[in-house]
Amino acid sequence: MKHHERNRVTPADYERALARLPGWIALLGLVGTVVAARLGGLSGAAGFLAGTAAAWLNLRLIVRGVNRIVRLASAEPGKVRAGSGVRMFVQFAVLATLAFVILRFTGFNLTAALCGFLVCPAAVIVEIAYELIAYGHS
Repeated sequence: MKHHERNRVTPADYERALARLPGWIALLGLVGTVVAARLGGLSGAAGFLAGTAAAWLNLRLIVRGVNRIVRLASAEPGKVRAGSGVRMFVQFAVLATLAFVILRFTGFNLTAALCGFLVCPAAVIVEIAYELIAYGHS
């Protein structure tokens, strides 16, 4: 078997990587919450935890939205409904507004919450490193 055939990435590889992301988010969220508690007390820990929860929810919404778009596009090629994108945007806008109001008026540390929200991209970077180490992708 040639080198490039052995390292071929399949759709199942993407599914497994996507399935591991919530675990990475939980692990990074736990570690980050402990660090935030040490540096910022209860307010910092609560803010980081709230940001991590929002990052997880954001990942779920993105996955659901992309799956919906793919399903609609494959079911009726060329006939994707315009309302689907508007509905997803409205859902995101409502979620973002609620998150802002909750964080603003609860006393959570906003900086810690923002750092917690960045756990999702950090989890993607950890997953990339995991893939490179575990499977030798290059």
